[in-house]
Amino acid sequence: MNTGLKITAFAAAVAATFGTAYGVGTGIDPVTDREKTPTARHGDHEDQQQKQQKKKAGGKEQPPGGLQISDGGYTLKLADTRIEADKKQRLRFTVVEDATGRNVTAYAREHDKELHLIVASRDLTTYRHLHPTRAADGTWSTPVRLPEAGGYRVFADFRPESAKEGVTLGADLGVAGAYEPKALPAHSTTAKVDGYDVTLKGELKTGAGGDLTLSVAKNGRPVTDLQPYLGAYGHLVALRSGDLAYLHVHPNGTPGDGKTKAGPGVSFGTAAPSKGAYRLFLDFKHEGKVRTAAFTVHAGGAAEKGGGHAEPQQDEGGGHQH
Repeated sequence: MNTGLKITAFAAAVAATFGTAYGVGTGIDPVTDREKTPTARHGDHEDQQQKQQKKKAGGKEQPPGGLQISDGGYTLKLADTRIEADKKQRLRFTVVEDATGRNVTAYAREHDKELHLIVASRDLTTYRHLHPTRAADGTWSTPVRLPEAGGYRVFADFRPESAKEGVTLGADLGVAGAYEPKALPAHSTTAKVDGYDVTLKGELKTGAGGDLTLSVAKNGRPVTDLQPYLGAYGHLVALRSGDLAYLHVHPNGTPGDGKTKAGPGVSFGTAAPSKGAYRLFLDFKHEGKVRTAAFTVHAGGAAEKGGGHAEPQQDEGGGHQH
């Protein structure tokens, strides 16, 4: 073979080699340490909101809700970022539209409310689901009593009337006083509250997710007459231990649809954004009172089992508390 032919053959071999490598590279998904993170809504295990956010970000996945104080063109502003422990005070805040600098004053109602407000301690031992009221200028306010000092996270879950998608924003709140951090409560699939026993069935999974069913019993008898609360027979919030990523989980079915029973089980479709420990808070209403049952679960791995902890909700002038 002469020199020209040798060079031509070598070039063809190189081209074939790199052409094959390119074909393999484009035929396999990119390696990543982040899993897909859909949060199921009403039985659909693919979160439409997240897919929309991914499109807006040019194909990049957005972090779970509540990790950012500004997102989707809106910012959460607390009037006070520091309050005192074990003292009834008023928590005030606004949601500001970044493009105009104005307070948002028009909201779409979702689950019977214009805005859902959650306050949780960083160690996930204190949880409050509050129902603030809105003034004409867009200022929200609600009474709150937080029992212990430490770091807290405030979550605002809402959809502006002019927006197609909902937004969950989070801001830090400091509670003054002597602070002694607590360990995350042990893994549990049962919780007791106010004479009720709540049992969790199912596994919190990552990726495609799955269903969780929480069954309510009182004095050993299944409760079959749960009352609607926020448009459902149960309201579930999941918070990831460590950074408090927020998952507002939606129930499967609605009261009055002809197929959803009023207990004892309330089913939710959900998926965790990552492996790790999560704290689940179930609000349910029975005999005219809202109660909250809390569980610690682990997504993507086994954990040591332990007892559940829960306390009844207490009304405080427009906001119930855990």
